[in-house]
Amino acid sequence: MGKKTADTATRMAMIASLEHLTGSARGTATWLSGAALDVSLSEDRLVRITESGGEQPEGDLIARLHRSEGTYEIEPRDAHAIWVNGERISAKRLEHRDLIEFGDTGPLSRFRLYQEGSPVGKSVADIVSDCIDYARVSRKPFGVRFSRALRDMFRGFARQTTVLFRLSVIAAIIVLAATTFHQSRSTVRLQQQVESDAVRLESFASALARARQEALQPGDLNAVRQELGHRLTAATERLAVLEERSDASARVIASAMQSIVFLQGAYGFRETATNRMLRHAVDDEGRSLFSPRGQPMLTLEGDGPVAERQFTGTGFVVTATGALLTNRHVALPWEFDASVEALGEQGMEPVSIKFIGYLPNIREPFPVRLLKASDDADLAVLQCQGVTGDIPRLRLSDTPPKPGDEAIVMGYPTGLRSMLAQTGDAFIEKLQNGDDLDFWAVAARLSGEQFIQPLASRGIIGQVTRATVVYDAETTYGGSGGPVLDINGEVIAVNAAIIPEYGGSNLGVPAEYARRLLEDADVR
Repeated sequence: MGKKTADTATRMAMIASLEHLTGSARGTATWLSGAALDVSLSEDRLVRITESGGEQPEGDLIARLHRSEGTYEIEPRDAHAIWVNGERISAKRLEHRDLIEFGDTGPLSRFRLYQEGSPVGKSVADIVSDCIDYARVSRKPFGVRFSRALRDMFRGFARQTTVLFRLSVIAAIIVLAATTFHQSRSTVRLQQQVESDAVRLESFASALARARQEALQPGDLNAVRQELGHRLTAATERLAVLEERSDASARVIASAMQSIVFLQGAYGFRETATNRMLRHAVDDEGRSLFSPRGQPMLTLEGDGPVAERQFTGTGFVVTATGALLTNRHVALPWEFDASVEALGEQGMEPVSIKFIGYLPNIREPFPVRLLKASDDADLAVLQCQGVTGDIPRLRLSDTPPKPGDEAIVMGYPTGLRSMLAQTGDAFIEKLQNGDDLDFWAVAARLSGEQFIQPLASRGIIGQVTRATVVYDAETTYGGSGGPVLDINGEVIAVNAAIIPEYGGSNLGVPAEYARRLLEDADVR
C-alpha cells in the first residue's frame, strides 16, 4: 500500500504541457492541469484547452484529455481525426514527446512531461528532434515539410535556447566564416599554384607529346621508308658521283665511318628535396593518362613510368682511349629545354636517365659519360665506357679551312628514321611483325643487324671566321656533333647548327676550339 501511494505521488508530481509546433500558436506552450480537459479548434486553427464542464469552448470540440496515472489519455470527439506519432487513434495514453496532430490538416503539437521543480527550457537536441519528428510525421507534401522543419529549427535556435548558447553559436559562425574565407583564399592560391604548375609543366609535357607523336608505330614503317627512300636514293647517287669524282673522298668516308658514334639518350626531372622523379600519371590498369589536348599527365606521385625526354645526336672518336667530341647541346640537352627554368622554380632539376652510344659494326651499345663541356663554344667531350679493342679515331686538322675548300659532313641526321630508310624489306617486316617499337629497342635491333651506319654529304666551305665555319653540305637535326672533314680526312669543324634561311647552310665550330677543350679536359 505504501509503495502504491509513493508511485501515485510521483506520477502526480509530473507537470504536462502541449508545445505547439505548427499553426498560429507555433512556438508557444499550453500547460495542462485538471482531471478532464476539452480540446477545441478555432476557425484560425488555434488549439484551445478548457476544463470539461466549464464554459463552452470556442470553436469545434475535437478531443478530450483525461488525467491518468501521472499523464493524460486523449480520445477524439464527434468523429474528429486525431493522429499521434503519425497514426490515427481512437484513444491513447500519452507519453513524453508524443506528437499530436489535431485534425487532418493540423496543427501539430508536442506532448511533454516535466518533473516538478525541473527546468523547462528546450535543449538543442529537443529543437532538432522536434523538427525531425515534424518532417517525419506530418502528412503535408515533402517540400513543405522540409522547408518548415528547417525554418522552425533555426527559429528555435534563435528564440528558445539560452543566451550563452546563442553567443556560442554566433562566435562559432564567426570562426567558421573566418575559416571558410581563409580556406577559400588558400584554395584560390592552391588553384593558382596548380594552374601555374600546369603551365610550367606544359612545355615539357608538350615535348613528350611531340615525342610520342614522332615515335614509330607499326603503320609508320612503310611510310618512313617511302618518305626517306628518295633522300637515301639521292644521297646514294650523290655518294656515287662523289666516289667517281674523287677516290680520295671515298677513302675519307670509308676510313672515317668506323669512328662516327650514334648517340642516344634520355633525361627527366627530379624533385631535389625528395629525389622523386617526375612520372607519367597512370590509371588503375597502369595505362598512361592524357589531357584533353593529348599531352601526357605528369606527377611526382605513384609508380608510373618516369617521364623521359629522348634525344639523338652524333659524336666521333678522337683518342685511342675512347674520348668523343660532340656538341654541348647534345651532351647537356636540358640546357636548351624551355621547361627547365619553369620546373626549377618548382624545386626540380634535370637528370640524365640514360646515355649510350653505338659504333658501326659493334653490335652492343656502350655507356657514355660527360667529361667536360665548353663554356664558350657548342662543344663537349664524352667518354666511351666498356668498349674493348682499338677504336678508329679521327685527327683534328692543324690548318684552318679556306672558302672554296671541299667539306664532308658525317653523322646520323634524323636519328633512327634515316637508318630505317637504309634497311631492306625483310627488316621492316620483322619490325612490323614484332610488338616492340620502343625508342631503345629499335636502335638495338638496327645495331644487331648492322644497320647503324652514318650518312655522308659533301659541300663547299662558304665562309670561315674565328668562331665558325660555314658550309653547304646537307644535314639536319640528329647530325649535330658530327665531324666536318677536309679532303685529307682530318676534322676541320664540329657540325653544330643549320641555317635554313640561307639555302641550307650549316655552321660548325672550328677544330681549334675542340683542341683547346681536349687539353682543358686533360684528354690526350
